[in-house]
Formats: sequence, structure tokens, C-alpha cells
Amino acid sequence: MSDHAAAHAHPQGLAHHFRDLEQQKDAASLGMWAFIAQEVMFFGGLFLVYTVYRLLYPNVFAAASHHLNAQLGFYNTIVLIGSSLTMAMAVHASAVGQRKRIVVFLLLTVLLGGVFLGVKTLEYKEKFDHHLVPGPHFSAESLHLEGDAARQAQIYYSLYFAMTGLHALHMIIGVPIILWIAWRAHRGEFTPQYNGPVELLGLYWHFVDIIWIFLFPLLYLIA
Repeated sequence: MSDHAAAHAHPQGLAHHFRDLEQQKDAASLGMWAFIAQEVMFFGGLFLVYTVYRLLYPNVFAAASHHLNAQLGFYNTIVLIGSSLTMAMAVHASAVGQRKRIVVFLLLTVLLGGVFLGVKTLEYKEKFDHHLVPGPHFSAESLHLEGDAARQAQIYYSLYFAMTGLHALHMIIGVPIILWIAWRAHRGEFTPQYNGPVELLGLYWHFVDIIWIFLFPLLYLIA
């Protein structure tokens, strides 16, 4: 069998247990959407807990929220929107077979993700410096809260760290995956016919960005 015939019989990127690239892409897409669905339920539980406690302690949550740096939060929102754009451009480049552009846009996405995580690290450090981390060393003096109100403020910061920390973890996991996909793109593994991994990576990253779009106003912009 000639090389051309062999390539036609077994297209690049096709796993042996799939009939063709279309079937493989459909299966992979179903798996990613199932993963995103369970992640929505996971984050949804945290959003539900947040909503209940915010309704119970609106004034304390507002007071605690005012000690978040809304300017940094807004800056990070713009950074993540930019990373969604570069990821979308990478997906488009993979669809039209522009190998170098895939790599460039994926690396830009990693850069923007790194900026986001760096800013978030600064925010966390600020909370540690002001003893606003829930636990035995929590101090509500800077919040001008005492007694039950101080304990309620710990609930807010517990949710803040849980929700933003889980979001950051998704980004930390995503960065090496993006680098791996960029390396594969550099090696020329993706074509207009086979670009499913880039598209699925795009779905994951857009999901992570959307979660932050909800977190920012809920945590930072409480009146």
C-alpha cells in the first residue's frame, strides 16, 4: 500500500477504536460536555451556599466585601476576557491549519493566565497580611466587626477562598495542558481535519473564564 493510500486509510490523529475522525470528535466532545456539566453542578453547590449565607448576613457580607481589591478584581476580569479571545483565535487557527498561529495564541493564553494567577497571589497575600484568613488567627478589627458579626465574616472569607481557590486550581491545571497542546501544534499534529484537542481545550478555558465572570460581581461588587 502506498503512503498516500495508508494516510487515507488511517487519517492523522485517528485512534484505532474509532471509525473515523468525525466519530472520534463527537465522542470527545460528549466527554468534555459531560465534564463541564459536572463542574457546573460542583460550582453550583458553592454558589448556592454563597446565596443562602448572603441572604442571611447581607450587611456582614457587604462589609467583608469592601476589603477586597475591586480594582485588581476588575483588572483580572479584563485579563481573563483577553485570554478567552486568544484561545478563540487559537481554535480558529487550528480550523484553518495555521500551525504557527495556534502556538502563538496558545502561548499568549498561558501568559495572560499567568498574569491572572500572579495578581490573585498578591490578593491572597494581602488577606494573610491583614489576618483575614478564616481560622484561629482571623481578625475582624479592620472590618470593625465583633462577636457574631466577626464569625459571620469568616463565612464570607471561607467562601471567597473556596470559590476563587477552586477557580485558580482549574487555571493551574489548564496551563500545562495548554503548553502540551501548543507543543503538539508546534510539531504539526493538528490539521483542519483533526483539531479536536484544540477545540476541547477552548471549551474548558472558556468555561473557566465564565465562572470568573460570575465570581467577580458576586464577591467584589456587593453594595
